[in-house]
Amino acid sequence: MKFFRHIPFLRAVLLHSFTAFGGPQGHMGMMIKTFVHERKDVTEEELMEYNGFCQLLPGASSTQTLTLIGFKRGGLTLAIWTLIIWIIPASTIMGALSFLIDYMDDKSLPQGIFLFVQPMAIGFIMYSTFRIFGVAIHNTITQVIMILATLVTFLAFKTPWVFPGLILAAGITTNFSDRRIPQKGVPPKQIKWGNMLIFLALFGIAGYLSETATRQNWPNRKPFNLFEMTFRNGSLVFGGGDVLMPLMYEQYVTRPETKQVQKSHRTVLRMDKKDFLTGSGIVRAIPGPVFSIGAFTGGMLLSDQGPGLQFLGCIIGTLAIFLPSALLVLFFFPVWHNLKKYAVIFRSLEGINAAVVGIMAGATCYLIKDNFLFPLIEGKTIGFMELGVVAVTFFMLNSHKIPAPFIVLGSILLGWLFQSF
Repeated sequence: MKFFRHIPFLRAVLLHSFTAFGGPQGHMGMMIKTFVHERKDVTEEELMEYNGFCQLLPGASSTQTLTLIGFKRGGLTLAIWTLIIWIIPASTIMGALSFLIDYMDDKSLPQGIFLFVQPMAIGFIMYSTFRIFGVAIHNTITQVIMILATLVTFLAFKTPWVFPGLILAAGITTNFSDRRIPQKGVPPKQIKWGNMLIFLALFGIAGYLSETATRQNWPNRKPFNLFEMTFRNGSLVFGGGDVLMPLMYEQYVTRPETKQVQKSHRTVLRMDKKDFLTGSGIVRAIPGPVFSIGAFTGGMLLSDQGPGLQFLGCIIGTLAIFLPSALLVLFFFPVWHNLKKYAVIFRSLEGINAAVVGIMAGATCYLIKDNFLFPLIEGKTIGFMELGVVAVTFFMLNSHKIPAPFIVLGSILLGWLFQSF
């Protein structure tokens, strides 16, 4: 009976999964709108803490943040259900795409309806930056951290280590003074190692089985190779989908064509360049986690094994790409929750929160420049209509009168009308 009281929350997670466009930064704005203002599952301070903490870990940060909201509300069981409901819609779409891609070409994709989804997502990022600014920026040191984080993010947005690097540096910086937050009390030190042991065991077993299957040329070795490669990517990638996809491209498209691999005569997982780029484009146009591209690559990499194994590939790709994120965040968060009672950790939160604001502000500026202003350098016009969508989205969210899903649907409808005329 206790579980049924969480059904409204899970319903909100499901709706979020169908309307959350724009990657982790855009997802943050929608989480503030849905889970802070409308449902009050967490406070703005808690959501900022979760987001900052997840930026320190490899994996899908928006997925980890949402999982922690479920964990805070209903413990481990609800966290798992939150994760499953969040990833299923996008992963189902991307898995289905691996079966349909042979029947599609670039002209058949209704890309025009997504014309204003990107500017709408930037409006969500701008809104979340504005909301958490008042919570996190309250003295000189946080102002300086925010400004520096904004500049660094803007200049090095696609550098994999920029986000965890900024957060670590900010956490260290606010520990140079102990006047604001003195040490009080001693936190509990008990640590539960279950999730970390599962993570390490899976990492080791997957590597061993994949290598053994390849060396001994097992008939059905590809599923073992797929799980190991995808689990490794989900375990080691910092920076979200923008970093994950270039790594996958190198692993599945570029590396199989190298002379070293061809000389070794080893059978490796490979994808066609056009297929991969199609999948990486579609995953940005649908709601949900960008890491759902794992379902697409899993299906495509086993597509030559028949429909049964291709379907298995979609499941393996989904499970292996998200499982590390869940295991890491659910292990480290209780540790973090205990450690933050030390003043040194609590002081770090002050800098981390300021860095998160700067990262989001820098991301907003970079995306506006890259999508709407940079074409001016190439002799094209500024995207005034797109900039207008960014501004309208921000003001709609700030008015608290229009639910986020209606804003998403409105942007898609506007794209369809613009395409029609």
